[in-house]
Amino acid sequence: MRKIGVLTSGGDAPGMNAAIRSVVRKATREGVEVLGILRGYEGLINGETMPLNSRSVSNIIGRGGTILKTARSKEFETRAGQEKAVKTIKENGIDGLVVIGGNGSFQGANILDKEWGIRNVGVPGTIDNDLGYTDYTVGCSTSVDTVLDAIDKIRDTVSSMERIYVIEVMGRQEPYIAVMSGLAGGAEEVLFPGMEIDYAKLTKEITEARARGKRSWIIVVSEGAGSAIVISEEIGRLTGLDVRPIVLGHIQRGGSPDASDRVLATCMGGYAVAALLKGHSGVTVSIQRRELVLVPYEKACFERDKDRKLHAELYRIIKELS
Repeated sequence: MRKIGVLTSGGDAPGMNAAIRSVVRKATREGVEVLGILRGYEGLINGETMPLNSRSVSNIIGRGGTILKTARSKEFETRAGQEKAVKTIKENGIDGLVVIGGNGSFQGANILDKEWGIRNVGVPGTIDNDLGYTDYTVGCSTSVDTVLDAIDKIRDTVSSMERIYVIEVMGRQEPYIAVMSGLAGGAEEVLFPGMEIDYAKLTKEITEARARGKRSWIIVVSEGAGSAIVISEEIGRLTGLDVRPIVLGHIQRGGSPDASDRVLATCMGGYAVAALLKGHSGVTVSIQRRELVLVPYEKACFERDKDRKLHAELYRIIKELS
């Protein structure tokens, strides 16, 4: 293998730059050229590339976002789009790819491997931590810290104004961000995908708590469970209290990666290159019980109920301590 390509795809995540840096420097050390592909699969289709070397990735380990940019590509979902991407790979003499991204990115990488014979290894970069067979994904730790910082600031106002705040966080169908930030932030309630919102029970809890003298309340809701605006309106209607919605949005994707994400991204990036050089393909790097392993894309993408029991237990603790 003389040349590899590296791309970031889907939503950006803190730590992607650290992973790029690790890929480039590991490959360079092994005497392998690296070609950066801009804007994910969209850039692969359009032939947007740039050579990378050790100096190209200096001082990016602590930067948020991705120097390679990222995008979602509808065209890559078509056969014609895939043909264009494969053409770019062959014309540039790329012998293998490192794909940094999440579920959708890995499904695309799996197609390149299985249907087009393009060797590739994935690095899980997504704030949602929604891939199977890995304890953590690059970006999830920093995202939870970002949400926690917001919760801490909002609580100052909640306590001062004696209100109820419903804070909507990212996560799609994965409870990770909501549950972890809710537990760490001392939220009174967390609503996440897979659970039914029992407004009658919630109203009773709030009413009884106010009777005991509790005047403030924070509810964290994952975007996959419902809208903070709709939930706020319903709770306000049922309780007659002042309920305010807050949608944190894309601030959860940005910012400098924390130490955990930098270390994870650095270790995974180098491991991905080593795996490619050993002939592996159609797999993603995963971390299980502090050990790096390789997992087939099919398992990582479609077997994702790994933390259901954990989330249930953490939710029990949240309610017990609220």
